[in-house]
Amino acid sequence: MTAHKPGDPTTLNRLYGRAKGKPLRQGQQALVDTLLPRIAVPTEGPVTAKALFGHDCPLHFEIGFGGGEHMAYRADLLPDHGFIGAEPFLNGVAQALTHVDGDNGAHPPLGNVRIHHGDALEVLERVPDGTLSFLYLLHPDPWPKARHAKRRMMNDGPVDLFARKLKPGGEFRFGTDHPIYLRHALMVMRRHTDQFQWLAQGPQDFQQRPAGWPETRYAAKARAQGHEIWYFRYRRI
Repeated sequence: MTAHKPGDPTTLNRLYGRAKGKPLRQGQQALVDTLLPRIAVPTEGPVTAKALFGHDCPLHFEIGFGGGEHMAYRADLLPDHGFIGAEPFLNGVAQALTHVDGDNGAHPPLGNVRIHHGDALEVLERVPDGTLSFLYLLHPDPWPKARHAKRRMMNDGPVDLFARKLKPGGEFRFGTDHPIYLRHALMVMRRHTDQFQWLAQGPQDFQQRPAGWPETRYAAKARAQGHEIWYFRYRRI
């Protein structure tokens, strides 16, 4: 498999990376067994706000939410909005469920979150076109080797899909601390200027974390290791 062969995550039809790490703690396993089935995205049918939450509301979609800190922060900040998160790593799903459940009593449970343990693109395909208000792709696996470039979520096929699912004026947010992925993503987005407007007037707009964009544990760890982090906001034209 080389970078010169055609394909991207929308055509490979395969998930890469770990599905599970260390054994879950007892409380985490209990949430996976009891809470996850109650808030899981249905396996069939259109993925709409009414189907998920019983009423129409602005919809947010996060691809690969990691431990769920960003998703939980945004859901708490915008209680009248609906949030869909997809993550294939079971330990990340378990951590997100802890946040949704109220972080052991630290805050009320979040009723405006739905989770898919698995492939984000499978769910995103079922979202009606022109529906999403926000779409997030934060610190995706960079797959830095050239022969693995087709595995990167920032490729033409996924970006076309993002554009279809966002409503006009909707926002796509992307963040990374990996310089190879940064250059690749900028190259890809330059091919989609008919679909997305880059919301940046100068370097400070992508070098500084915008308001309402919380720092996740992953981002904090990257910064502690001396990595620069870049934040990108694109508006659907």
